[in-house]
Parts: sequence; structure tokens; C-alpha cells
Amino acid sequence: MRVYVKTYNTESGLLVAACDEDVLGLRLVDESRGINFYVDPSFFKGEVLDVDKAVKVLRKASMANIVGNSIVGRAISEGLVREDTVLVVNGVKVAMFVTL
Repeated sequence: MRVYVKTYNTESGLLVAACDEDVLGLRLVDESRGINFYVDPSFFKGEVLDVDKAVKVLRKASMANIVGNSIVGRAISEGLVREDTVLVVNGVKVAMFVTL
């Protein structure tokens, strides 16, 4: 699986946006929960990396927005995200983290 990874240098540290290649541009909607999340290419579309390289970038992040079953699953298995904090919308995993 390939992952789009885009980094942003902010006053609060490195922000990483990462999404599985196949979810870029999707709108994830669950009206019953009031969720309408757009995997916006202008925010997420950066360098295309394999999952291992994407995880290396995520390890450097102060904050991250992660979308897609592959990259979120790896973030969970690598201890970057707790599984009980992951949002699932239309079968697609969405996670965010902040390191303090």
C-alpha cells in the first residue's frame, strides 16, 4: 500500500498529513453521527511513500492527521495511535494525534 504524506512546519511543531492512496479525495459521511469529512487533496496530497517510510515520518510529528485503513492500522501497531481513539466512517479509519 502506498500513502500520501505531506508535512507542514508550524509554530507548534511538525504537522504530518497522511492518507492511503485510495482514500484521497473521498468524502466520508455518516449523517447519523454528524460526520462529514473530506480527504482534501490540497491538504493530504504530498509525497507518495510506502507504509514503512510513512511511519518513519509520522514518528517525527508533533501532530498528525491520518486517514485510511492501512496507515491508521500501522500507526496503531506502532503505538502512535490508540485503537480506541480511532474513528471509523464508512469503513475507513481516521485518526489524529498530538504529542505533548
